Amino acid sequence: MRDAGRFAARAAALVLVMGGAALLGGALVALRVARDVVTPPRRRKEDVVILAVDHEAGTIRLSRTPDTVVPGRYSLWFDQDHGHARVGQIIAEDEVSVLRRLDGVQRGDLDRASRGRWAGWWFLTPADLGLTFREVGISTPVGVAPAWRIDPEEEGDAWVIQVHGRGVTRAEGLRAVSVFRAAGYHCLLISYRNDGDAPPSHDARYALGDEEWRDVEAALEYARREGARRIVLMGWSMGGATVLQCITRSPLAAHVNGVVLESPVVDWLPVLRFQAAAAGLPPAVRDAALAMLGSSRASSWVGLAEPIDFERLDIVARAAELSIPMLLLHSDDDGYVPSGASIALANARPDVVRLERFAVARHTKLWNHDPERWERAIRVWLGDQGLGPVSGSAPTGRTARPRRPRAAAAPSGD
Repeated sequence: MRDAGRFAARAAALVLVMGGAALLGGALVALRVARDVVTPPRRRKEDVVILAVDHEAGTIRLSRTPDTVVPGRYSLWFDQDHGHARVGQIIAEDEVSVLRRLDGVQRGDLDRASRGRWAGWWFLTPADLGLTFREVGISTPVGVAPAWRIDPEEEGDAWVIQVHGRGVTRAEGLRAVSVFRAAGYHCLLISYRNDGDAPPSHDARYALGDEEWRDVEAALEYARREGARRIVLMGWSMGGATVLQCITRSPLAAHVNGVVLESPVVDWLPVLRFQAAAAGLPPAVRDAALAMLGSSRASSWVGLAEPIDFERLDIVARAAELSIPMLLLHSDDDGYVPSGASIALANARPDVVRLERFAVARHTKLWNHDPERWERAIRVWLGDQGLGPVSGSAPTGRTARPRRPRAAAAPSGD
């Protein structure tokens, strides 16, 4: 039986066996959970305690969390995202705290902050890269969505379109600009419906890629009009799910030469189950919430104009449909989107998919933990697909690819 059918059956069974207050309570919890999945966050949880700041020494002491103890350089948002600081390498740590290098405060008063949240962003705008950029508008089905366009030093016809993840903005993709621009790519960092920059959809809800892919298609149209003939789509987290829907559903996928996915959602059901377990939700409540999201009747309770089609979003099950060379970058210690679906997809289609497995690095923070390896993986993959720096005319469409990618074994160490 298909997953959607199983969830509907379980939800119906839940209604039959639960009674009175228990039924009402469970249904309300499930409804809240379902709404949280598809509602753009207005406030972000600040789960990192700021214990001490020493500007003279250039250090900051933070509470010990699974993220704050990972080596690398990261962002610390505070004061409900009005403040931002850059945090560098670990200096010392103990059982409850970690002392790290404070690399600067870009916004806000860090001395007055007591809590913050950890993020992978390092660059806030293209200006932080020291590059010239333009703000352009992409005509999407929901209206004009702003995008950053960063052109290479020498004019060419290679483009990368960056698609950010859930609850963040186009700034997420700035970490990839350097490696692609060095390969001669125009970089287009887009916004999409309900992300706070682009216009909202009619229901103001995430569709988990099931509708957002149309905004990526609009970006493809823009790039083609601007002369793009070699195109790579790069998606981060939910942006990965969105890119995967675009290449399996849009006629313009014929013009996409490659796909790079960072910490991607390849199949939503294991992700949502993992997150429900981490939150301590009973399986019955979890399944009822998923049933609401996928039901043509109950999805309206969640605020969705259309139900989520989880089967269509399962790219592991649809692996046979893939034909575009793909690089997956995923950490086994992701902590938010388990790497299992990425591994399954690479195993199902080793002729098309190359997987670069990391360890230690957290969700969408592979560059932050090991930028040299991360950029090298992309650079080598581009070269292997004939999508790196080339002279003369570039390939047009999928038929011009010089060869299929090889499957990569899991790298040793990290």
